[in-house]
Amino acid sequence: MIYTVTLNPAVDYYLELEKFVEGDLNTLKNGYTLPGGKGINVSKVLKNFGVPSTALGFIGGFTGTYIKKSVFNYEIDEKFVEIDENTRINIKMKTNTSESEIAGIAPKISELEYEKFFSTIKSIKEDDILVLSGSVPSSLKSDIYKKIIKITPDSVKIVLDTRGEPLKIALSNKVFLVKPNKEEIEEFFQEKYKNEVELIKAGKKLKRLGAQNVLISLGKDGSILISKEGIYRGGVPSGKLISSVGAGDSMISGLLYGLHFNENIVEAYKYAIAAGSSTAFSKGLTTLEDMNNLLNAIDIQKL
Repeated sequence: MIYTVTLNPAVDYYLELEKFVEGDLNTLKNGYTLPGGKGINVSKVLKNFGVPSTALGFIGGFTGTYIKKSVFNYEIDEKFVEIDENTRINIKMKTNTSESEIAGIAPKISELEYEKFFSTIKSIKEDDILVLSGSVPSSLKSDIYKKIIKITPDSVKIVLDTRGEPLKIALSNKVFLVKPNKEEIEEFFQEKYKNEVELIKAGKKLKRLGAQNVLISLGKDGSILISKEGIYRGGVPSGKLISSVGAGDSMISGLLYGLHFNENIVEAYKYAIAAGSSTAFSKGLTTLEDMNNLLNAIDIQKL
């Protein structure tokens, strides 16, 4: 079974407008809401691919009810812990020239709610896959991902997609994969990388810190996979960028899809690229058909 953890979900409010003028009245071309959260996105894409998963995390208030109903309607299993405060609202604004985001304030999580959450983690069994992704609410300590990893069986594959202190603290040899983007890996090491060689060196350092595999996403410039099988450079197939929201989460889903069908990490990498790209070329999250349509266009080279 695949489990996804979203500690800090949100209702994402998407705004589309020609341009944004600060201090003036702005008129939307389009506006809509979706349940947000990196782990939830992974579960949704896996559902699109026909792969079951169980969503874990915290939800609360009218926004939490909205997320739970949406996940239910998507026919995704969930074991969310309900909290007293409202789940946050994020704003994602797209104009003709840029994309911007405003992150909402995370709700406070009580000690009792925290303990209930850890009881859901105990349902994870040998050989399951656990995706830990997204930010940590300010009311929780930065070591929560480490604590989750510590109580899971050793055979569980841990996919860790977070940044900053939670990533630093949680890295260990139990982590199957980390997926930073360029900005996140620069933030992690407090360095700037000018080229592919420097990025690969940074990825190798992450691997030495405990990650079995490192997948560095580079947006329109592709991605890099560093694994025990070698170092691989993946390009991006041609297509029109519509929205980058959810592309990184879709990469994880594509990788898990490949692993679900017993592909090795390199073959699974091809699905990761196709899934991330097809989401970027879509208004929403990718479908299985859209991902498969891009598979033959994926170019991966061993460095």
